[in-house]
Amino acid sequence: MSGDAYDRLQDRFRRIGALRDAEAMLHWDLATMMPKGGAVARGEQLATLKAIRHGLLTAPEVGCDLATADADAQPDAWRRANLREMRRIWAHATALTEAQVEGLARASTACEAVWREARADSDFARVLPSLGHLLDLVREAACAKAEKLGLSPYDALLDEFEPDGRSEDIDRLFADLAAFLPDLLAQVTERRAGAARSVEPEGPFPIDRQRAVALRLMERLGFDFRHGRLDVSLHPFCGGTPDDVRITTRYDEADFRSALMGVLHETGHALYERGLPGDWRGQPVGDARGMVLHESQSLLIEMQVCRSRQFLAYAAPVLRDGFAGDGPAWEAENLYAHYTRVAPGYIRVDADEVTYPAHVILRYDLERAMIAGDLQPADLPGAWNEGVKRLLGLEPPEDRLGCLQDIHWYDGAWGYFPTYTLGAMAAAQIFQAAVATVPAIPDDIARGRFASLVDWLRANVHGKGSLLSTRDLLVQATGRPLDTQAFKAHLQRRYLG
Repeated sequence: MSGDAYDRLQDRFRRIGALRDAEAMLHWDLATMMPKGGAVARGEQLATLKAIRHGLLTAPEVGCDLATADADAQPDAWRRANLREMRRIWAHATALTEAQVEGLARASTACEAVWREARADSDFARVLPSLGHLLDLVREAACAKAEKLGLSPYDALLDEFEPDGRSEDIDRLFADLAAFLPDLLAQVTERRAGAARSVEPEGPFPIDRQRAVALRLMERLGFDFRHGRLDVSLHPFCGGTPDDVRITTRYDEADFRSALMGVLHETGHALYERGLPGDWRGQPVGDARGMVLHESQSLLIEMQVCRSRQFLAYAAPVLRDGFAGDGPAWEAENLYAHYTRVAPGYIRVDADEVTYPAHVILRYDLERAMIAGDLQPADLPGAWNEGVKRLLGLEPPEDRLGCLQDIHWYDGAWGYFPTYTLGAMAAAQIFQAAVATVPAIPDDIARGRFASLVDWLRANVHGKGSLLSTRDLLVQATGRPLDTQAFKAHLQRRYLG
């Protein structure tokens, strides 16, 4: 019976989810605490877990149960959506063999380990063999999934991170931004050319004080330390599971601002994870919808909230007390000037809102070219540097500030990058809708009260899980599908207003 088939699928996917959660914790340990010598063993552990998970997904009885289970016969929308998501995950899994899954896992772990050393020494040549091998496997998987899903190889990879995401839609949205941003940057540069320079807070800023300030602001935003923690890694990230969220940052004792914003960004991810529907833990419909919405939640907290005048009016005394600061450097308006400074730079995670999309568009173009075979790994540094010069007017002096700065490709995450700027657009659209619905939100932020915003996000984004597609969720929450309108209006208001 279809009901029995659905129940069997639920039980199976609960086990699959537990294995995935175990992989997530091993990844967190790899990035934060694992000694260098553990890389090979960790690669085997992850490959074995992924192979077991793949076997559970692709067993013949899964296909039979999916064919038998009738979505229309399910009693509510959540069960119907759960079955839809099961079928999507199954389609991705059955496109690959177990050997391909294990090979990708080993190659990703090995390449990431080499990348950590190569980045530290700014030596792309060191990681090139590992990257070339990994890219070959990624291309092979992309082609297999493309055939199974009826998509292009790049869109098949994108679909893993953003279900139903398509490069055709991204091209249209990015073209709109690419036409808008250069003129905006020129206007902002001209407008601010004669402005008085902001005052630099004087360091050094000891790591223990930076961490204490970060923990205080995380807790204020709503981070639950009974279900999460803050650590250090080479590249900031949010990982773990909804009931055990692990976020990381990296510190610079000469400047507290980057680490703090990194923490606040990852706190946005963590709030989303913690807000996912508890009744559907372990089921596909209980997972985050995709990386566009995930990045929208981190960028909503970091950009829409924590770089606003309202937030810095609240945070200025917290920062002043936390770092024992004094004088005009610690005034809210001066801190606001720092956090809304616009200047092209080499590092994506430190980029301002106006120039950040150029970083993402560059990576999107390069990864598509590499998946298509039009750009070989050996030519990546040159293509990267040429793109940075064209888009930002800069020439990276070393690969650590260029193609070695991000972990994604070296960890096997191809098709992820466009979700950052799509997420920034969605963040502006969602925050605009939240404030229109709850006008008190900006004043609450200025008072250090974030419950009105987080409660709205819980009801309209977090708590939806994967019940709706990204498009349908945005339509329901904001009244329209994703577009550039709110993002462009936000940039003009903040930087030209």
